[in-house]
Amino acid sequence: MLKITMIDYGVGNLHSLRKALEISGAEVRVVTDAKELLGAECLAFPGVGAFDRTMENLLPYRNDIIKRLEEGTPSIGICIGMQIMMESSCEGQRPGFGFFKGKAEMLKAERIPQMGWNTVVTNDPLMDGIDDRFFYFTHSYYCNATEKDCIVGTTEYENVIYPMFFRKKNFVGTQFHPEKSSASGLRFLKNFVSSAEECL
Repeated sequence: MLKITMIDYGVGNLHSLRKALEISGAEVRVVTDAKELLGAECLAFPGVGAFDRTMENLLPYRNDIIKRLEEGTPSIGICIGMQIMMESSCEGQRPGFGFFKGKAEMLKAERIPQMGWNTVVTNDPLMDGIDDRFFYFTHSYYCNATEKDCIVGTTEYENVIYPMFFRKKNFVGTQFHPEKSSASGLRFLKNFVSSAEECL
C-alpha cells in the first residue's frame, strides 16, 4: 500500500483530501513538521492556505524538498499546494519552491474567485476512466508556468484559457480540487495512487 505523507500547513482542514486518498487505496499520515517530508515515500501538498503562511513552515526545508522532487519522489500538489511550487506569487512576498518556472498570478476575470465546477481539457493518463471532466475549483490565483511542456491541462474561465493541470518528473499539480470533485475526482486520485506506486 502506498504511504503518503501530507503536510498540514496549520491553516485548514485536511480531512476531505485525506479521506479521498485513503478511499483511493493509500495510507495517509498527516504531519505538521516539514522535516517529516524528507524521508517520505510519497508527498502531498494540500490545497488549503495563503501563499506566505504556507511557505513559512516549508522554507527551512526548501532545498531538501526540491531535491526530493528532482529525484522523482511521487508527489501531488493541489491548489495552493501547486502554487507554492512556482518561483513566487502575486499573493505574497516569500519565495516559492521554484520547482516550476513562473509565477502564481491573479485571474484576469471580473468574478474572483472562480468558485464552482468547470471543465478540465487534457489527455493526461491520470484522466483514464473519467468521462465527466468537470472538477471543482475555488481560487483567485493560477500558475502562470513558463515551462509549457509541464502544462498538461487547461480550463476556460470568462473566455480566458488558463493552465490548471501540471506535471514534472513524478510531481502532479492541479488547480482544481479532486477531493471535492465527486466520482471524477476520486477516480483521478485512484489513478494518481496507482501511478505513484509504479514509480517506487
